[in-house]
Amino acid sequence: MDTRAPRPPAPWRGQWAAVAAVSAGGGIGAAARYGAGLLWPTTPGTLPVTTLLVNVVGCALMGVLMALITELGSPHRLLRPFLGTGILGGFTTFSTYAVDIAHLVETGRVALGLACLAVTLLAALAATWCAMAGTRFLLARRGVR
Repeated sequence: MDTRAPRPPAPWRGQWAAVAAVSAGGGIGAAARYGAGLLWPTTPGTLPVTTLLVNVVGCALMGVLMALITELGSPHRLLRPFLGTGILGGFTTFSTYAVDIAHLVETGRVALGLACLAVTLLAALAATWCAMAGTRFLLARRGVR
């Protein structure tokens, strides 16, 4: 007779569909971000406008998504991991934002680096809040709640 206690299930057990959804979405979002950088490259030593816009647009879309999910009920369980964590998480690029700021500071453009730090953070937060509020307003106006 085996007297050992049963092993608890692994924490990722049953999560493979979510992992696949995040991975697929992340690939799509990262490709879109990379494409934006190719279409609108930033001149070294200047404000990284493309990174700023990608982050602000991605945060606004996240605000819309979260408002729709919370106001419209229970979507498919993989929708938020695919769209939110995957596509929008891969699209927004806060790692590139940090590298851009570090590069500005290292090249003596400290004031511009600090301005980029502040503007991106404030604009991303404002975009998220405004998009959520606007989406909720439009849903309420249409009687969808």
